[in-house]
Amino acid sequence: GESGTGKELLARAIHELGPRSRGTFVAKNCAAIPGELLESELFGHAAGAFSGAQKAKRGLIELAADGTFFLDEVGDLPLSLQAKLLRVLEDKEIRRIGETRGNRVDFRLVCATNRDLKREVEEGRFRRDLYYRINVFTVTLPPLRERTSDVPELTRHFVARAAARLGRPQPEVSPEALRLLERCPWPGNVRELANVLEKATALARDGRI
Repeated sequence: GESGTGKELLARAIHELGPRSRGTFVAKNCAAIPGELLESELFGHAAGAFSGAQKAKRGLIELAADGTFFLDEVGDLPLSLQAKLLRVLEDKEIRRIGETRGNRVDFRLVCATNRDLKREVEEGRFRRDLYYRINVFTVTLPPLRERTSDVPELTRHFVARAAARLGRPQPEVSPEALRLLERCPWPGNVRELANVLEKATALARDGRI
């Protein structure tokens, strides 16, 4: 799905409604951290494994044991780490940087991307074997412009949330404003709608947007 369509929200719902809900939900955005640091973040490291590693650290995948690990923007995962992730999924074992022994891990993996991973595979930017390994069950989240019938309910939700956060009464949304919201193309999807409605709630006068 495109950015802002609610992929992490759906991943959290899958976790909370499933048999692993008592475990931990751990999320990581591959695009938010440099590749040289991402390996340590995902897989952990031993004490002294590299400069600055003064003590051993568990990786995020280990922290998600018995729960769900949400790997956002998996298409941005460097090829070298794609191979290591594939090995973890195949062997159910994780090896921290600087260690020779592995640790057994049991977790659910949910991946998200705004890229066409099939095209990424064909162009050599994503491993074919990892693609088939993670592509067990696919959910496509349509952009908000393709589901405008959701806008009224989302509007009520976001206005109520914004009013509670701002500590003020929930304003009414005029029919004219709602029609404008339904016609907007929303390139930023649900995230953009939420931000616009928070601003509108803050600026509302006489209890009305």
